Amino acid sequence: MRKYLIAGNWKMNSAPSGALDSGSTYQTHADVDVVVFPSFLDLPGCIDAKILCGPQHGHTEDHGAHTGDVSLKMCKDLGCLYALCGHSERRADHGETNEDVAAQCIAALELGLHPVVCVGETESERDAGKEKDIVKAQIAVLPLESEITIAYEPVWAIGTGKTASPEQAQEMHAFIRSLIPEDRRDVTRILYGGSMKPDNAEELLSQDDIDGGLIGGASLKPTDFGAIVEMATSLS
Repeated sequence: MRKYLIAGNWKMNSAPSGALDSGSTYQTHADVDVVVFPSFLDLPGCIDAKILCGPQHGHTEDHGAHTGDVSLKMCKDLGCLYALCGHSERRADHGETNEDVAAQCIAALELGLHPVVCVGETESERDAGKEKDIVKAQIAVLPLESEITIAYEPVWAIGTGKTASPEQAQEMHAFIRSLIPEDRRDVTRILYGGSMKPDNAEELLSQDDIDGGLIGGASLKPTDFGAIVEMATSLS
């Protein structure tokens, strides 16, 4: 059985109150991997607090004339173990292409960081029946033979109050798993990244091909995030 991974994406927010305290809900558990993606400013604090963490984005080049950027290598040297690649907000707000995301993923792997790569369709793409075509194109450029984690984000369910039904989520997760090479298919974790909360976590995490969650809004509430972690622990 694949070990659950519960990841918190704090986006452009400061660390929640008490998050860096000893014994907080953001510490990893024996039965569940817990990872946090804070802003660059909170990475040092997370590392000092022994919280598994990584950047929400990183430049693929180690250093150079890239004003405003932070490289993945800098994050690795700081002590990060993970890297978030291709979040839908990065794709939409910063124009990251599938090829840009693949380059980040490959750069992270070469540095020894574990990439969590986001894929998913918008509401208009789903309404047009193109959701699988979109996700397949996003998956096709990734180094699927390597040890990566994929996070499926139904973009239409992020911050909108909508949530994919467990059946919709499972269908897409199973489709994504079918695209992974056979020798990696059973060991690659696929996370659900569409507004997982304490009240829907059990149904989602109980699906055969959902191996955890990439948590946005609920990750900023220590009690809610902890409840999702505990639910994953109880299902392990």
